Amino acid sequence: MLSAQCSLLSAHCSMLIAHYLTLSHTFYWLITTKELTPLAHNTTRDGYSQLTQRLNKLPQGAPPSELLYQILRLLFSPYEAELVARLPVVPFTAITAAKRWKLPVGKAQNILEKLCSRALLLDAEQKGEVVYTLPPPMAGFFEFSLMRVRGDVDQKLLAELFYQYLNVEDEFVKDLFSLDPPLGRVFVNESALEDNGVYILSFERASEVIKTASHIGVGMCYCRHKMEHVGESCDAPLNICLTFGTTAASLARHEYNRLVDKSEGLELLAQAYEHNLVQCGENVRQNVSFICNCCGCCCEALVAERKFSMLRPVHTTNFLPKLQQEECTLCGKCVRICPLGIISIDEEVRIDGERCLGCGVCIRACGFSALQLTPRAARVITPLNSVHRILQNAIDKGTLEQLVFDNQVLFSHRASAALLGAILKLPPAKQLLASKQFKSQYLESLIKRFSR
Repeated sequence: MLSAQCSLLSAHCSMLIAHYLTLSHTFYWLITTKELTPLAHNTTRDGYSQLTQRLNKLPQGAPPSELLYQILRLLFSPYEAELVARLPVVPFTAITAAKRWKLPVGKAQNILEKLCSRALLLDAEQKGEVVYTLPPPMAGFFEFSLMRVRGDVDQKLLAELFYQYLNVEDEFVKDLFSLDPPLGRVFVNESALEDNGVYILSFERASEVIKTASHIGVGMCYCRHKMEHVGESCDAPLNICLTFGTTAASLARHEYNRLVDKSEGLELLAQAYEHNLVQCGENVRQNVSFICNCCGCCCEALVAERKFSMLRPVHTTNFLPKLQQEECTLCGKCVRICPLGIISIDEEVRIDGERCLGCGVCIRACGFSALQLTPRAARVITPLNSVHRILQNAIDKGTLEQLVFDNQVLFSHRASAALLGAILKLPPAKQLLASKQFKSQYLESLIKRFSR
């Protein structure tokens, strides 16, 4: 039986390869007969459509809509949109961009620098040369566009478009916050765990991220800046969101944030605690790239958690508040302070443990020691690093072949992508039969490849 299934799968794969060989010959004929010119300038809308397709090669994409095209028109010129649509998924050099754009290296470098100056690309030095990355829309260039006050783009209009695209249409937010594992996770309020004997791992501490980061940047909160433009902001601090590592260095180089030392970083964290803000950061154990200090009224992650809690938009901490009824005076401070509004008072305080983030903000608000953080029954699993998380997202969304086989020119890559895509779409039993080693050795090799 096993042998027969293997033979069937082999035949299926051979048919796929033959099918794509036929497609490749057709594609070649179209090019040579000038029926199709892949790099020709098309209509303006086509350039933004191509850019949208490029953004959606990663799991953190952007569902196409007229609002999205309006946003992209504000941020990219038609020519830039067409060029950026051809950029690789993985970090690349100016030489790579020049080849894809069919431009001299010097001209390509000038374009890349202009894009970096507007925080549409990120740059970093790697092994003695500058490499560039196109960040996803979120957490990425959507947010960077409002991380400082600038005059080269209509930020009020941009904020209004973001508000409509993210808070009214909902499709983008639902897509973004349905990633498994999620993009973000909550860091526990460390002062809420003081002296209660609960063990907390180093990667669960925002303070540890700050202490170990190579670079620390502080910038304007995109969420509250956006809400300020639409007349719905709160009075929480505006310049308090943190980025780390090469992301922080790139944004600082182009004046989208300000580099600070560890001492000031910890002071900003203490300020966030004092304003009862929740620390939502990148959902990884190593090399966390951002920690936002979030309010429940403005910030995208917490607003999404309120609206779509069944999707679990952000990973919780490994803790839950436990109420000591005999100590509770029913003062209601915890009810008023909860960022998700999941604490209520009937004849006693009730906490919705299914929706609780475990942030610990309520613990600090309680002046009578009636609340205490306790470990969850099952620990939350946090991906090792961003590569690990993105690969898991890609497998979950069925887009891994687009991530692994990014070269759209070579037929071998297109055929291999199609084959991998077909395997990933098989029922679980057949998928296991087809690629028993895929989720172990192959996945490990992919993590190593993209972590270089």
